[in-house]
Amino acid sequence: MFAPSSKNRLTAHDLGRFPTDSLFDGIARAVCRAGCLPRKELYEAWEVARRTRRHLRGGRVVDLGGGHGLVGHLMLLLDDSSPSALVADPAVPASAATLHAAILEDWPRLEGRVAYHAASIEDVALGSTDVIVSCHACGALTDQVLARAAAARARVSVLPCCHDAETCDPGPLGGWMDLALAIDTMRAVRLEEQGYDVRTQMIPADITPKNRLLIGTPR
Repeated sequence: MFAPSSKNRLTAHDLGRFPTDSLFDGIARAVCRAGCLPRKELYEAWEVARRTRRHLRGGRVVDLGGGHGLVGHLMLLLDDSSPSALVADPAVPASAATLHAAILEDWPRLEGRVAYHAASIEDVALGSTDVIVSCHACGALTDQVLARAAAARARVSVLPCCHDAETCDPGPLGGWMDLALAIDTMRAVRLEEQGYDVRTQMIPADITPKNRLLIGTPR
């Protein structure tokens, strides 16, 4: 079994699992050569980026809490009209440079277009033309991403996780539905109230059970 939800790292031993000329297999081979990402992160990043790009095109990509920055790279590969991507994380992994170099081997056009910034979500300057993405910003960090996006009137796409009753708001819905679903429902409602057109989607549950994708475009 080659489960997409596995937290095992992809390595050069897995290269043969991705033999085609598709973009997904190409990026998977780069991840395998880098040898620093869990399998789950590859599949999550791919599903988030491709669904987001169906609706949010162009603009600078800002990958908040981006870690190794795979989502940011994928957003540029899926839509080359974006000039650049900024990957912001309070603690950028040392191996992020290894992944970046592996991707540049196959897509040299990304040279100079992806920047890493060691910073918290609150310390990143955002603009109205940006596309803000965050894949599994834990707990209230998702709410911070949505708040920053709304303040800048920027487009936004988040895949929440680690729903916490102490720091996240389920509104009045907690008595009717699962806590995590109540929290994400209130996030969608609040974003719409702030003048956004909201889309709700789900990535495959066999990748992660925290699979609700929230996409917002300011009206």
